[in-house]
Amino acid sequence: MKEKIHPEYHVVDVHCSCGNTWQTKSTKKELRLEICSACHPFFSGKAKLIDTQGRVERFQKRYGKGTASAPATKKAAPATA
Repeated sequence: MKEKIHPEYHVVDVHCSCGNTWQTKSTKKELRLEICSACHPFFSGKAKLIDTQGRVERFQKRYGKGTASAPATKKAAPATA
């Protein structure tokens, strides 16, 4: 292995804008985050499903989430000659 080409790892404090802090190792001397796993809506369980055009309801109505019956389809009438 070549000498003097590898970065030095430092033990750093990571600071999130929500106030959460923890320690990790990094090549940088300081880490500041805008969002972390403690305040991110997906990981914290505070995520809201925003549906402005009724797409979720339309999907559930069309495909019947959890129901056994399938939507009825129209059959073409036989052509008479």
